[in-house]
Amino acid sequence: MEGQKLGYPADIQLLDKQIEEYISKTELTNNVRQIAEYKEMMADLLIKKAKIAGELSPAGSYISSLIEKRRGYEEELNDGQEYIKAATSGVVSYKIDGLEQILTPNNFDNINEKLLDDYNLKTGQMIANSKEQGKVVNNYEGYIVVFLNSKEAKNAKVNDTVTLRMSDATEINAKIAYIREDNGKNMIIFQIDKYIEELIAYRKISLEVIWWSEQGLKIPNVAISDENGIKYVTRNRAGYTDKIYIKIKMQNDNYAIIENYTTSELLELGYTQSEIASMKSISLYDEVAITKEK
Repeated sequence: MEGQKLGYPADIQLLDKQIEEYISKTELTNNVRQIAEYKEMMADLLIKKAKIAGELSPAGSYISSLIEKRRGYEEELNDGQEYIKAATSGVVSYKIDGLEQILTPNNFDNINEKLLDDYNLKTGQMIANSKEQGKVVNNYEGYIVVFLNSKEAKNAKVNDTVTLRMSDATEINAKIAYIREDNGKNMIIFQIDKYIEELIAYRKISLEVIWWSEQGLKIPNVAISDENGIKYVTRNRAGYTDKIYIKIKMQNDNYAIIENYTTSELLELGYTQSEIASMKSISLYDEVAITKEK
């Protein structure tokens, strides 16, 4: 201990005295909670004692010299730091692929399907991390480009809202920010304000566009008939058939989402209370007959 600071031995003696006091207290009680508390206090004191003893030992001196070297390296590193203030707020990403100045919200008119195809982007492939560059990504506003030729896409308009379902089944709301005809398809750019941080690592993803959403029973259009402008289906239950009037909530080329009329709605259509009382309703798992080809 020669050459060491004179204060250390006294510190160790004080710690030993405190440890002995807690040992004595432990022997005089059978309270499990109190014993656990004394044990924890003694453990803290032993750690402090070990640190002091380590600093007094040759190994401790070597560790102290390493700590000083680390401080020197930290100071050298800090002196070489360069602070850059981003022009916009967002999250920092090191996913760099060279398209940062091309695929931006500032040049929608220059984006087309051929341009994106020429980059040979693979669906779901992650962008590699860069060790030399980084970027700040606006995580409050993002854009997704799709090329569609469906009926809904052809009728879509700027500012329409839809739901996008991602590959992990997450659903997010999106607004149409841009539409342009491109090689027989509609190029639609959706604006999103959520899920952006999860998409930063990718350039090309798979998703589903949910143009509309209704709750009800789904039946094929070929099972729907018309009577004086009122739609109905023929239900087959246990060999008995019934004509059931239905209300179509939403319909596409193949299927319709339907529900039963309420009593008040049937009264407005001109049916009497006695007629309504004898009417049947359709429910889940009912069988409907295909009455005509479309």
